[in-house]
Formats: sequence, C-alpha cells, structure tokens
Amino acid sequence: MLIQNELRNKVAIVGVGYTSQGKVPNRTAVSFHTEAIKNAILDADIEKSEIDAMMLYRHFEPIGGDYDVSTFTVAEQLGIRPSMIGQETYCTRGWLMNAVRLLVSGQCEYVVVSYGDNARSGKRNFVKELSGGAATDELAAYGDLSTMAKYAMLAQRAIYEYGTGPEVWKNIAIAQRKWAQLNPIAATYGKTLTPEEYFAADMIVEPFRLLDATPNSDGGRAIVLTSVENAKRRGHRMAKIRGFGSANQPDSPYRLNPADPDSAAVRASRAAFAMAGITPKDVDACELYDCFTYTVEATLRDYGFFKPDETREFLTQERIGPGGELPVNTSGGMLSEAYFMGMTPISEGVMQIMGRCGARQLGKAVGKKEPEIIVCSDNGAVFQSHVTLVLEREAEQKGV
Repeated sequence: MLIQNELRNKVAIVGVGYTSQGKVPNRTAVSFHTEAIKNAILDADIEKSEIDAMMLYRHFEPIGGDYDVSTFTVAEQLGIRPSMIGQETYCTRGWLMNAVRLLVSGQCEYVVVSYGDNARSGKRNFVKELSGGAATDELAAYGDLSTMAKYAMLAQRAIYEYGTGPEVWKNIAIAQRKWAQLNPIAATYGKTLTPEEYFAADMIVEPFRLLDATPNSDGGRAIVLTSVENAKRRGHRMAKIRGFGSANQPDSPYRLNPADPDSAAVRASRAAFAMAGITPKDVDACELYDCFTYTVEATLRDYGFFKPDETREFLTQERIGPGGELPVNTSGGMLSEAYFMGMTPISEGVMQIMGRCGARQLGKAVGKKEPEIIVCSDNGAVFQSHVTLVLEREAEQKGV
C-alpha cells in the first residue's frame, strides 16, 4: 500500500467540460452527461477512444419521462468502450479514490467523471421523502420529513453551540452572489443580493430561508483525470492533486453533532492536508460544496480555518468575497452559479488553478495573489460522506 506522501502530485485534472445550464427544457439527463464528457475530452485535447474509465456522479430516479441514466447508456451514446465503468448510488463519494487507484496503479491512462441532470425543467424534488402521502421515516413524527430538515436540525444545534445563525449565513449568501456577478454563466448573473432581500426571503425550514438553499439546475459538468507523468509527457495544462482525503460517518443524521471533533469533514481534510504538507494558512482559495450556506460555515470550521468562537468574526463578506483574503466559491457556488453537486466546486478550482476564469480570475482581475493552492470539498448525504481535494498549480503554468 502506498503511503500518503507517495500519492502527492501523482494525479492531475487536465480537462473540464461545461454544458448549457440553468433552465434548459426538452433535454434528458443522459444528454447533459454526454455533452459534458464530450467537452471535457475536447478540453483535454485527447481522443474519446483514450478514455479507459468512466464514472458517473450519483444515480437519480429519472423524471419527466426521461431515460434512466446508466454508464452503459452514456458510453453507448458517446461511442466509447471504457475498460472500467462505475456509478455512485445515493450520496457516497468514492469517485476520487477510485480514479486515483486506477491511474496510480497503471490500469488506466484517462478517467472521466461526470454529472448531468434535468432537475430544473423536470422539477426534481431533492428533499421529498414521502411516498404516496405516507412518511417513509419513523422520525417524521418529530418533524424530520426531508433531507433539508436534517440539515436544519444540525444548523439549529450550531446556533446553540456557536452562536451562529442567519447573520452569518447572510454574509455567505451575499459574498457568493457577488462572485456570481463576475461569472456570465451563473444562474444569478445580473441579480445582486442585499441583506434586506436575504431576510425577506421565505422561511423554508427553520432556521433556513430560501436563499440559504441551493436551487435546482439543468446541465452537467465533467472532468478528465490522468497521471501527472502522462500529463507532462502529453503537454497537458493541469491542476495537480497535491493531496486528498475521504471519510464517511455512517450515523443517522439525528445523531450527528456539529461539535464532533472526528466528523467526516475533519478526518477527510486532516488526511488531505497531511498528504499535501499544508495547513489552512497555505490555502489561497476554497471551492466548497454549498448545498446550504451553513454547509460552507461547517466545512471551513471543520477544516480548521477558524475556531468555533470565531465564526462571526471570520465569516464576513469582505474576507470571503471578491478581493478578500480567503476567496470562497468564486464561481458563485451551487448557491449562485449552478447545482452540479461536487462537480461545481471542483471544476471551478481547476479553472482557477489553470488561470481560465476571466473576470473572476484570482491574481489577475480579482484580488492580488495568483492562486497556487486551492482546497475543494465534496459532501454527501447529511455530512455523512466527505472528500477533500488540494489542488496545486504546475510551476510552468504560473503567470499564465
């Protein structure tokens, strides 16, 4: 078994694929997967026949008369025959570890990972957990009717533990909306957000308002991974994976505690930072999974960027917004750009490392420092599965 340091900078992301996004009617989830993968392959400047492994981000039930999304269907539509295929169920986050193993072992040369869904036009209800009007969970009697309610319970506990709450989450929502104004493809581009508008938003489940939760989006996103050795040989521009960690916390959500010193996010980030040989002080920006504003707060706290009693002081619009000392979710994130699960923050991290973000590019148009280290996160279920990724800029790409 390879020790952690031997995996540092062994794998890189060399291509990112975007699609039409927002509300894109008359499209299937399969079509978004195929579009994203085609564009990622073009971006990596490889042939589709070179894809050895294909992994699809989690499986959802088809909606609106759509096809069921499977790796076989997507591969057939693309006209490829990868040696390895995989598809996540529910919200496990094993794609990164699997991709690294395949590449480091030499079993594969190029791996593509994709997400695609017609969630907005198909009106997918991510939080619905009722069947035929009957609750499927015995906890429904206590108000636990949805995934959103589970996150809300944790957020409510954090208010008690740390004195956080809407005054903090408002800053996260507004800062990310400011980033979205620099991103022409963001769903909220051209739509600013004020504190008054945040507090006037409908309450959806206490303590969350509508603007604390990410909206649905049609579209997809894909990335192509290969070994750093191969990337250099082929002349790919790249975002090197300097460190990574993965951890799970298979506890029922009502048993979770925001003050848990051994949470999945704590363990995943600890492993990633140790492999990368960094601390939070070395990080130039964060691209984080943000299904809720509170998720951003919890992730930064668990990663060690601030202590629990520093929450209100640390999470200001000035610090995490454009021009701040710790830029967070520079595309606008899932809250203000588009909801493609972990592919939203990771693709933005890659694009920032490659220097391809236009008006929001760190070190050029925004802020003073060209990013060398960016930390990304992917979160599954209710803080129960977590991946931390440390991206590093290749020396030859600095100054691009």
